[in-house]
Amino acid sequence: MLQSLCLCVIRRNPTHEMVSSLTPIYKEVGTLIAHKLALKMRYSSISLYIIFAINTSIIMDINSSPYSLSNDTAYQHWREKKLLNFTSNINHLFVDIDNEIAPKASETNKLLALVNKYNMGLYRFKKPDSKPANNKHKVPQFAHFFGLNKLDNNLCADDDKLTSITVCKHEGQHQYIPYSDKRLSWHTDGYYNTPEQQINGFILHCERPALAGGESLVFDHELAYILLRDENPDYIRAFMQSDAMTIPANILNGKEIRAAQTGPVFSLHPTGALHMRYSARTRNIEWQQDSATLEAVEFLQQLWKNGSPYILRYTLQAHEGLICNNILHCRTGFEDSDDPQNKRLLYRGRYFDRIHA
Repeated sequence: MLQSLCLCVIRRNPTHEMVSSLTPIYKEVGTLIAHKLALKMRYSSISLYIIFAINTSIIMDINSSPYSLSNDTAYQHWREKKLLNFTSNINHLFVDIDNEIAPKASETNKLLALVNKYNMGLYRFKKPDSKPANNKHKVPQFAHFFGLNKLDNNLCADDDKLTSITVCKHEGQHQYIPYSDKRLSWHTDGYYNTPEQQINGFILHCERPALAGGESLVFDHELAYILLRDENPDYIRAFMQSDAMTIPANILNGKEIRAAQTGPVFSLHPTGALHMRYSARTRNIEWQQDSATLEAVEFLQQLWKNGSPYILRYTLQAHEGLICNNILHCRTGFEDSDDPQNKRLLYRGRYFDRIHA
C-alpha cells in the first residue's frame, strides 16, 4: 500500500537559476523512486513531479530543502544549526551497550540521537563473547535496532554478507587496499555501486585492533557539503550533475566483474537526506571535465591534505564500533601482528538502508 504521496512543484515560469539549481535534485529523487513505479509527469508551463514513496510517511517539498541552491534562507538556517551542534570531542559520540542483542531503549535512543545530529555514533559492547564468530553474529542483530536490514552482498563479503576486514588476499580477486596494511584514502562506501544498490548506512565493528596504527578518520558528509557550498555554490551544482563522477569497469583477467558506474557526488535520498558518493582516489576514476567539477575535486583534495577541525580521529578498540549514514572516512596504515590469531580484524556491514528508529 502506498503510505505517502510526495508532491514537488516548481512555480509557474520558473527562472533559469531555479531550474538549473534544482533539476539535479529532482533527477536524483525521481530516479531513486521512479524506477519502482515508473511514474514521472512533466508539463511545459509548470514542472510537476509526482512521486509515490513506498514504506515511508515522510512528505518532502524539495523547494524548501536546505540543499536547494535557490533557497538560501533554508540553507543558512540549517547550516547555522549544523555547525552549532558540532563536537570535536570523540567521547561525546560514544554509547556503552550492556546487551548488544537486546539493547536498552535508552541506549538505542541515545545512539539514534547522535546519528540524527552527526550522521554517526560510536558504541562499545560491555559484555562481548570470547569467541569472535559469536561477536560477528551479533553485529547485524545490533544493526537491526537502527533500521539496518538490507545488507549489500559485495564482492569480498563473507557468506553472511558481512565483510571481514583483515590483511588477506581474496582468491581470484585484485589485492584491494582495505585488505592490506596500507593507508586507505578518503571515500564513502559503495561509490562504485549502481543507484539501485546505493549504500546509505554501514556499521564497522572492531574485533581486534592492530598492534599500532589503523586510526580511523571520519567526516560528516553534510559538513563537506557546507564547506564546498560556502566556497562556491557552483561546486555543489557541479557535484549534483548526473555524470559528475565515473568509476571505470572492474576487469580481472580480461573479464568484466563490475560495469562502469556514472553518477553524481551529491544526491538526495527519498527522505530528503543528503547522500554523498565519493572517492579521493586519483587513479581509475573519471571526473566530468568542466572547470567547476575539477575545482571542487581539488578543493576536497586540499582539504584532505591540510586537514579540517571538522575531521574526527579515533582508533577503534576491541568490541567498539562505528554506525553511520555512510559518512566520509579513511584509515591510516598500520603494523599488524605476525600471529594469525591476533591480526587486526574488523567486521563491516554495508546497508541499502539509512539509519532510522
